[in-house]
Amino acid sequence: MTFDINVFILIFLSLSFMFFGIVFSKSSKSLSFYLNAGRSIKSWSLTSSLVASCFGVWILIGPAEAATWGGAGAVIGYALGQACPYLAMRVFGKRLRLIMPNGNSLTQFVYVRYGLLVLKSILFLSLFYIFIYLCAEVTAIAKIVNLITGVDLWKTSLLILITTLIYTLKGGLRISILTDKIQFIIISIFLLYMFYFLFFSGEVNISLELIESKAGLLINSKYFYGYTAGITFFIAVFATNLFDQGTWQRVFSAKSNNDLDIGFRNAFFIVLPVILILGFCGIVGVSLDLAKNPSTIIFSLILKNQTLLLSTIILVLALTLVISSMDTLINAISSLLIIEGKKFIHLNSSLSYLNFSRIVLIILSIVIFYVSSQGLSVLYMFLLADLLCCAAAVPIFYGMFKNNISGKSTMIAIVLGLIFGLLFFPDVTFQKSILVGVLFSYKIFPTWISTALLFWSFVLAIIIPSITVFLLKRNENKFNFNKVKILVADIK
Repeated sequence: MTFDINVFILIFLSLSFMFFGIVFSKSSKSLSFYLNAGRSIKSWSLTSSLVASCFGVWILIGPAEAATWGGAGAVIGYALGQACPYLAMRVFGKRLRLIMPNGNSLTQFVYVRYGLLVLKSILFLSLFYIFIYLCAEVTAIAKIVNLITGVDLWKTSLLILITTLIYTLKGGLRISILTDKIQFIIISIFLLYMFYFLFFSGEVNISLELIESKAGLLINSKYFYGYTAGITFFIAVFATNLFDQGTWQRVFSAKSNNDLDIGFRNAFFIVLPVILILGFCGIVGVSLDLAKNPSTIIFSLILKNQTLLLSTIILVLALTLVISSMDTLINAISSLLIIEGKKFIHLNSSLSYLNFSRIVLIILSIVIFYVSSQGLSVLYMFLLADLLCCAAAVPIFYGMFKNNISGKSTMIAIVLGLIFGLLFFPDVTFQKSILVGVLFSYKIFPTWISTALLFWSFVLAIIIPSITVFLLKRNENKFNFNKVKILVADIK
């Protein structure tokens, strides 16, 4: 595949989505339409949008890479952690639509239910996670394009950022969902072909005997680190996705609870097997001695012979995956700045907050461009963002159904979860933590603790807030959920 053809595909696909978005973006009569697409999205559109926005380029890297050291346990935990939030949202989403019918975000509920301090915490962790996600997606696509075509990292980063920003900031959620339909079709077709090539074409040597011989530990039911990796991935990914503003926008965009129910259920049954299959590819890669660079196992399996067709498929698939997730992330940041901006900065009108969000996103994009063009790893920051979400998950969602926990008690639970989680959270070498190796020698800790720091970090970040909520719940001065409906008005 020549360099000119690769450049043509890169530019053509990026510009095609941009022009499609511009043409079909209609000037919204209200910010509410910009934020929730007029609350008119039916189940099929919701399904395609959820899957397309969920499937970033990470699906070609993360599950397979996790399998190389965590085995089948890591893959199962990863898949369940990514898919199960869709089942949870069928419950949480209906609850917020009931008590907050004019809502557009989880943060609106958090402010009324828990107060400004908890809102600041949740807003920070949501924006921090989205920012890291954007950096990871743009960095990954820049590296993939460079691997296939040799195009410089900064050129791909700049092109993807500019084209996606232009149509997303113009059309809001409506255009994001519209482009998701096309992206979902492209992703589905190319993933199916990729699976056909891997498992049915005979081009890849997938042998159970070979796997048992060279990667037997990774599928061994007694592999301890498989269990710890699986639980870690499940807790981290599940908790983080509960705070995804892009998903919450789609909760409030659903035309009815029935559409929400069907859309999220369908997304679960699509996401789960795809992640499982891609994760299994990591184990296959290990059996074929292709795991020297774990993050490129999928590409090593498929691009072994560098054929024109397969290179094109991977390039188109990767670009579509990135753009489909990026427009959701950009719109999520924009919506949070519009919804919560007035609590921190005073502007003349609601439309001023839309323009404010656009300015902030342009500035953020410059930072993202710098990070992605350097090809840096953002895994560590990803894990830190996951830990923040884990500490907040139980207190926030407990108070969505129960009225016997106060904002102060919720904040205490979150802080305690963070403290205990950070004490075990590993440093960048993943060999020691504040408690294990810094304050105390790692030698005084049993091996099942000192060699599984990330696991204990996330487990404690979930368990400690849960215990705290149980201890601090009260029977007097209970919260009145009717306040949420009254205080959360539709944004015009």
